[in-house]
Amino acid sequence: MTQFDGLACDLSTLHRLSAAKSRSISAENFTGEKGKAGMATQGTGANCARDLGQGWKVSPSVPIPPGTTYTLADIQGPGAIQSMWMAGAYHPRFNIIRIYWDGQENPSVECPLGDFFCHGWGKYQQLTSLAVCLNPGQGAFNCYWPMPFRKRCRITITNIGPDPMTWYYQINYALGPVSDDAAYFHAQFRRVNPLPYKEVHTIIDGIKGRGHYAGTYLAWGVNNNGWWGEGEIKFFMDGDKDFPTICGTGTEDYICGCYNFDVPGKGYTEFCTPYAGLHQVIRPDGLYQSQTRFGMYRWHIPDPVRFEQDLRITIQALGWRHGGRYLPNQDDISSVAYWYQTLPTAPFPKLPDKDYLEVI
Repeated sequence: MTQFDGLACDLSTLHRLSAAKSRSISAENFTGEKGKAGMATQGTGANCARDLGQGWKVSPSVPIPPGTTYTLADIQGPGAIQSMWMAGAYHPRFNIIRIYWDGQENPSVECPLGDFFCHGWGKYQQLTSLAVCLNPGQGAFNCYWPMPFRKRCRITITNIGPDPMTWYYQINYALGPVSDDAAYFHAQFRRVNPLPYKEVHTIIDGIKGRGHYAGTYLAWGVNNNGWWGEGEIKFFMDGDKDFPTICGTGTEDYICGCYNFDVPGKGYTEFCTPYAGLHQVIRPDGLYQSQTRFGMYRWHIPDPVRFEQDLRITIQALGWRHGGRYLPNQDDISSVAYWYQTLPTAPFPKLPDKDYLEVI
């Protein structure tokens, strides 16, 4: 939203008055209606509040049994999601978030919960950035991607795992006019394990329409010794075929680091910045945890990659072999692509089944 419409706020517009209506959906107000929060007399906290009664944290969360889909939010627009907080008992790959805009049949967001919030490996590590934060204790998920919609927003969680979820959530939004130039938020997950020899990992393909690419999360597990991140990221846009318009110079360079993320004497070094970071390094323990795994992100907030018709993004897995030659690696690579575009949303590739999704 490039023009001020009363829904988008940052420090430069926070002082401006607006006619937008602030609302919030949670287990204490399932619909977000005005004056209807904290009214529950039954819920997951009812027994704890038995001596206090209505208004005392009677319904702080919801159960989501195995094999079921729960609708977190169903909002009539126009308006915009401004932030989301979520936490609870969950599985990073077996609980799937989907978001549908303006009554579309196909989701514009489809992703395992953990990966959507940059927690694909299921092990807590603090992440502090402008778009996504992962905070203590075991993982408090926060995202601040602005998500405008004109007619309707529907957000669901599907539990494809064998264990029940207990889910806490707060979806903060505003109701009000949406500017004509506002595009729709999208996110798509992909995993390849292992990446076939001499093939590239496709972060996104099949985007049709006008929009701009907003960011990437990578959960990268290495299967060889040595440095693994020489691979280039490539942005093919608006009819590019064999060669892209934008080509990076290495994986660590794309993440805004350099030289293997290796601080001499310290080795791999985690870092978080507003727009990019290697926030997680999971090191082998010499027994059951045998491979190094990395979590990293790159937000194109100050430098969105704009496209008019179509977009495809790939990244190479490239290490070193004897003689100073590149080695095409066969790694475990999961990615989430985040972008904005016009509707309609093209159908996404089918998500893998839970056995392929699972992190072992």
